[in-house]
Amino acid sequence: MGKRKWNGQDKGKGKWQNKKANGGANANKSIVPVIEPCPKCGKTHRGVCLQGKNVCFRCGKPGHIFKDCPTFTPKKDDNNDQNQKGKARVFAMTQKDAEENSNVIAGTLLIANTPAYVLFDSGATHSFVSTTFMAKSSITCDKSEGTLEVSIPSGNPLSTDRIAKSVSIEVEGKPMEANLYMIEMKDFDVILGMDWLGCNYATIRCKEREVSFQKPGEEPFSFLGMKTKPLIRLVSALQAEKMLRKETCQGYLVNISGGKQETIKVEDVPIVREFVDVFPEDLSGIPPDRQVEFTIDLILGAAPVSKAPYRMAPKELQELKKQLQELLDMDFIWPSVSRWGALVLFVKKKDGSMRMCIDYRELNRLTIKNKYPLPRIEDLLDQLKGAKVFSKIDLRSGYHQLKVKSKDIPKTAFRTRYGHYEFTVMPFGLTNAPAVFMDLMNRVFHQYLDKFVIVFIDDILIYSKSKEQHEEHLRIALEVLRKEKMYAKFKKSEFWLKRVGFLGHIVTAQGIEVDPVKVEVVTNSTNDAAYKEGSKISMDR
Repeated sequence: MGKRKWNGQDKGKGKWQNKKANGGANANKSIVPVIEPCPKCGKTHRGVCLQGKNVCFRCGKPGHIFKDCPTFTPKKDDNNDQNQKGKARVFAMTQKDAEENSNVIAGTLLIANTPAYVLFDSGATHSFVSTTFMAKSSITCDKSEGTLEVSIPSGNPLSTDRIAKSVSIEVEGKPMEANLYMIEMKDFDVILGMDWLGCNYATIRCKEREVSFQKPGEEPFSFLGMKTKPLIRLVSALQAEKMLRKETCQGYLVNISGGKQETIKVEDVPIVREFVDVFPEDLSGIPPDRQVEFTIDLILGAAPVSKAPYRMAPKELQELKKQLQELLDMDFIWPSVSRWGALVLFVKKKDGSMRMCIDYRELNRLTIKNKYPLPRIEDLLDQLKGAKVFSKIDLRSGYHQLKVKSKDIPKTAFRTRYGHYEFTVMPFGLTNAPAVFMDLMNRVFHQYLDKFVIVFIDDILIYSKSKEQHEEHLRIALEVLRKEKMYAKFKKSEFWLKRVGFLGHIVTAQGIEVDPVKVEVVTNSTNDAAYKEGSKISMDR
């Protein structure tokens, strides 16, 4: 028996073909249907051709397509649960990686109202935020649906299950958002990958070091990145010895002395010596009434939130008692009977000392956000063209130099082992604090902004084209601070410089470049739980 024609009574047309199984002439035979291409659509299928009828190819009903058919039940994969690891990759994790990769651009953006050194990486599948940046911003992280395994250039993959959702990003004054996975990074605060670039219709033009945005129905705009500064290449002593044996290499011996740097006093600095009262060792008490007052406006229906204090180690309790007494002595806090009660925790600073942080996340969620705009860093830096002499003034506990409106003082309350207290001055960690303080500083220096003064929250930069001009400009700025009874920290201020670090950049007469030591990784934390919790809370200086 060779071939047998199919009677064609079924809906489709085709043939039946005998197919011999291995085993000789008397072996069993199997019959396999051969489907001929459909003359209408050119594809092979059974039954009536549904091409162009606007119905589902699975059930034949209108109103949906094949992939959305309600009769389709996908096979359950036991391995596909929320604990399964997703895959991701990133092409550049360090400044060195960025220099060796032509598909990335770096620049500074405002992320959650905080200046951040950002890498646009078209080779990264997802977007990421560093744990270090989390510690100094108001970004909060939640547990993601599953663990993400990130392939990195060094070869050792990283895993993360923490994600910050809908983080605000400002690019050339345009508000955007991103979902950022939290990982350890050394040289960058944030990496924006293809998930973000694609959603925002962004194109990286590597040659021009430009990221262009062309959203449908919106005016196109571009962000100009900056060149990454070459890193110093370190070699081992053995490598150096081998290289010096070659005639093509030359070596130089440099002797570095570790002598003590002479301590500079206020009285030693020209012009500044005339304003010793502007640089006190400590703030003396409650600040005077100012042009603005810090208020906390709540959303409709908000109710007070109060939680039991965290458990603390004996060393932390000792530090808590000390810092509470200092705040009480300056009248920055007083005992409270408020129904509000935020929590207190400690994180280690770079110098090893402990920073007391108030966890105002619950209050921040119930607060109406202040829409006062923070200036774009690029716009501020543009004002510095042609400047040759710089001075930078850092306010002493800047936020504590602004009073809280009396009716809102109870909302700042926090609970501790040693009592219930509330702030009379603006505390760190409140969502509207940067915007309100920026408003105050703009009013204080309004007459001189973009002439010879740049202000960003509590950082003040005075810039001039000559030393003669700088004498006048510096004197005016210090007179303004004296008149407003605002005080600065001399140890953190710098004067009469040709090169100054400001907002994550190095500013010189020759131009502006990225500060290579802007980001430092927080290490050797003695309290991992407190550090992880503290990384979720705003930690302004």
